[in-house]
Amino acid sequence: MKKILVPIDFSNDSINAFEHAIVHAENINAKIRLINICKNRKISLPSNFLGLDENQTLDVEEYFEALLKYYESKTSCSIEYLVREGKVYKEITDQAGIDNTYLIVMGTHGISGFEELFMGSNAFRVVTNSPCPVITIRNGYLRKGISKIIVPIDITKETRLKVPFVAELASFYNAEVHVAAISETERKRIIEKTEQYSMQVCDYLAKRDLNFVQTTLFGSNITDMTIEYAISVKSELIAIMTEQPKNAKNLFMGPYAQQMVNHSPIPVLSLNANNF
Repeated sequence: MKKILVPIDFSNDSINAFEHAIVHAENINAKIRLINICKNRKISLPSNFLGLDENQTLDVEEYFEALLKYYESKTSCSIEYLVREGKVYKEITDQAGIDNTYLIVMGTHGISGFEELFMGSNAFRVVTNSPCPVITIRNGYLRKGISKIIVPIDITKETRLKVPFVAELASFYNAEVHVAAISETERKRIIEKTEQYSMQVCDYLAKRDLNFVQTTLFGSNITDMTIEYAISVKSELIAIMTEQPKNAKNLFMGPYAQQMVNHSPIPVLSLNANNF
């Protein structure tokens, strides 16, 4: 059975990510493993958690037991938890490898012991070091489920590596895939190449009887135009590659993928080219 890993620090945003993970688990028939990386087994919550006294200090395991008890009547999927110590991003990605995890679902903001993960470029460390795809969800995003997935296609060969996983995810949800040939230049060769790649992706989706839309996007910032397009069609997911060749200027590599993960109001599915 597939496994979904969810980092939890008991903040509202990590609980929101957990609720999204429940929806994914129910659709893809997966188990959920919750993971907390703590510096101290005794923690105090900064706000009310499931009706518990906010001034109360409990063991991490006691908070997990309260969480599981609260959600046991809300889902039939299998949920378990694990507590580890160490560097947050490394413990999460190591656990994903140990479990042969299918997907990590996590929030992009947190509290108590997760500051290291959810500040600046450190959040991106989970994405770039993960052995499996990662869905990141910004605070306040409440829509669950997937009806539309945005797949930006650029000039690099690696850009198409994300398509098989996206296609599988789309099949679970019967989601519509928006294939966007995307470019920051008006050079004819670049535009033609991205459109050629996007048509290859469309052929791949068509052979699998998936619904898709093909479009071409051009602008000065690929991150901004991808997000704007995703918002305009009311998409629930944007799929990107986290790494591209070093000579691929202004594409979804380095700071651009980081911008997408850190700033997209819509959940981002990140896949690492090194895992293929």
